[in-house]
Amino acid sequence: MRFDLITIFPEFFVGPLDHGILRRARETGLVDVNIQDLREFTKDRHRTVDDRPFGGGEGMVLKPAPLFEAVESLLGHGVGDAAQPVEQDLKTAIVLLSAAGKLFDQRTARRFAQLDRILFICGRYEGVDERVAANLATDEISIGNYVLSGGELPAMLILDSVTRLLPGALGNEASSQNESFAAPMHRAETELAKNDSPGMPEPAQASAARLLLDFPHYTRPAEYRGWSVPEVLIGGNHAEVAKWRNEAALEKTRRNRPDLLGE
Repeated sequence: MRFDLITIFPEFFVGPLDHGILRRARETGLVDVNIQDLREFTKDRHRTVDDRPFGGGEGMVLKPAPLFEAVESLLGHGVGDAAQPVEQDLKTAIVLLSAAGKLFDQRTARRFAQLDRILFICGRYEGVDERVAANLATDEISIGNYVLSGGELPAMLILDSVTRLLPGALGNEASSQNESFAAPMHRAETELAKNDSPGMPEPAQASAARLLLDFPHYTRPAEYRGWSVPEVLIGGNHAEVAKWRNEAALEKTRRNRPDLLGE
């Protein structure tokens, strides 16, 4: 899978791409990451990428021309204009990172993981010319209800989230299925199938339609500073472990993210 990062700060990505899953995915050829300096598509000697918005207002806005030309250069073809738009490749996404975008979630990550290529447009300043959002980007994405200085951090978060869903990125493929925001029905079935236990625990049935956070994890020592690992996890009864995990995930979701349960 290929990722293109269009930014005015190409050096921003040097560190994050050189560690962990992303580094291994790049080294094995699972992903190809290209960093594109937006200023290479400017025409003036000051390499200007922004301008004041029509109608006035505070701050500067990224101009459309450098962004359109950067995307077209990376794609190797034009994207058309108002009179004659070019049909988008369904296996390629052009993602504008914007505080005004749709909220990114695990469902979107899984949709992106089915693609062949994603181009990230990292917004800066007070935003991006709306013609980029309306006529160039296939997706306008926000990572949360807050404002950041630019789209570089959101792009890295999405890149990491999508990469770990690609087959071969993780040492254990089940890791991406049994974690926070995984489908609870699928999680319960995976637990039971793995342990050859009949039926689905009642808590899993009750919560199957809801989105759950990951269940709590414990490791050695079994007791630490007076806090003990739940007995069910070391008892060897796989069906009871699966039941406990679903109940614990539901309780943690209710405590930390009741919005996921509609509460």
